[in-house]
Amino acid sequence: MPVEVGEHLTIADVVRVARERAEVALSPHARERVAQSRAMVEQLVRDGRVVYGITTGVGELAGVHISPQQSAKLQVNIVRSHSAGVGDPLPEEVVRAMMLLRAHALALGYSGIRPQTLTLLVEMLNRGLHPIIPSQGSVGASGDLAPLAHLALALIGEGDVTVTGAPMPSRDALAGAGLSPALLTAKEGVALINGTQAMTGIAALAVFDARRLATGADISGAMSFEALRGLPEAFDPLLQRVRPHPGQQASADNLRRLIAGSEILTQPRANGKVQDAYALRCMPQVHGASRDAIGYANTVVEIELNAATDNPLIFSDEARVISGGNFHGQPVAIAMDLLAIACAELASIAERRIERLVNPHLSGLPAFLTADGGLHSGLMLAQYTAAALVSENKVLSHPASVDSIPTSANQEDHVSMGTIAARKAAQVVRHAQQVIGVELVCAAQALEFHRPAGAGVGTRAAYESVRRVVPPLAADRVLAADLAAGYELVRSGELLAAVEAAVGRLG
Repeated sequence: MPVEVGEHLTIADVVRVARERAEVALSPHARERVAQSRAMVEQLVRDGRVVYGITTGVGELAGVHISPQQSAKLQVNIVRSHSAGVGDPLPEEVVRAMMLLRAHALALGYSGIRPQTLTLLVEMLNRGLHPIIPSQGSVGASGDLAPLAHLALALIGEGDVTVTGAPMPSRDALAGAGLSPALLTAKEGVALINGTQAMTGIAALAVFDARRLATGADISGAMSFEALRGLPEAFDPLLQRVRPHPGQQASADNLRRLIAGSEILTQPRANGKVQDAYALRCMPQVHGASRDAIGYANTVVEIELNAATDNPLIFSDEARVISGGNFHGQPVAIAMDLLAIACAELASIAERRIERLVNPHLSGLPAFLTADGGLHSGLMLAQYTAAALVSENKVLSHPASVDSIPTSANQEDHVSMGTIAARKAAQVVRHAQQVIGVELVCAAQALEFHRPAGAGVGTRAAYESVRRVVPPLAADRVLAADLAAGYELVRSGELLAAVEAAVGRLG
């Protein structure tokens, strides 16, 4: 089934198009709305009405009148002049997400674009013609001007695209696909570059990964908890009932189900401990707070996916054109700063569990989880790697949304830095996935020392998932491949699928 633009998109739809290359189609109603909106723009031009971005310049130049004869040239000039990005190109999956979201926003029928220009954008996406878009240059208001201008540049046959990963001039790629470049007319340049689709595309993928990460943290945390012979009372439903944060309850429920049936946790205890360290005992509270923050980010992003963020917006049913600020990225910026903090905390507490696993003074297990310490260093450096990632996340978690530098001669005097926030959040998510991957490797190794006592239903499934790609550590070897395999288990969803096959759907 193709993903339809012009009706309602979900984060799952974005993932299908961005990563699974699902086909995209315009909904029938979208075609009608776009045509109606376009008719109003053409009437405005015929009437000589003064309308921002249609018969005027943009930004501080909004007071400059543009004649109907110059209108088309204005739109092309806007795209060219705003293509001012720098830095490494955005990943292909992000570019695909941007193309989908821009097509969807235009298909809502508030932007006044011509149907054929919108159709070209959808065709380029379906045929794998991906504009090369520099990752830096957006301040997040007026939307993602520079990134979206580079996207629009490819539509008019300028700039470069990638086709099956290889760069080539856009004009040549369009010709090779049997497509013609768009010849922009009134309003179209502004419609193509005004919006929050760069930050929202990055955000949608980051939120999807963060939700999977949160459950992965429960899984790896349960394995560590079991290997360290934690006290399950900390997950008791009675505790969660009297502090009923939804994320805390979901995490505690997951942890109980994951360790259910554990023989390791029912073995007699010699040390008489009555409480565990916070990294074990407070998993529901810490993981749960991150879950709730991720849930908030999910809500914001799903609203933004379906928002009209152009300026001005065309309300053809009411015969009105309104110039406002829907392009301002502050909602996404704050949500992405929060997402970064939430995922940084999942990694931070996981690193403390990793430390407890490899530290013989805390674990009661062989030092660095090797049976022949001294000759072998075991998993000593795995904790270093986790510590480095956690430390880097602390820097990346400084909020971008509290910063603002005025632009356009102080006309745009408060900006969101939303795309910076989204890019940082996505990086924090990747780091956190790697830390959870490290914990999986360490916890699986720690469980080896509890044989023949068996793990719980869920933790056993997780252990077996790890062991399919990472063998037990009998002697020192290059750890990078093991840690990469652990990361891929988390990132791909393979770990989650294996565990849910054993215990059912986790919260």
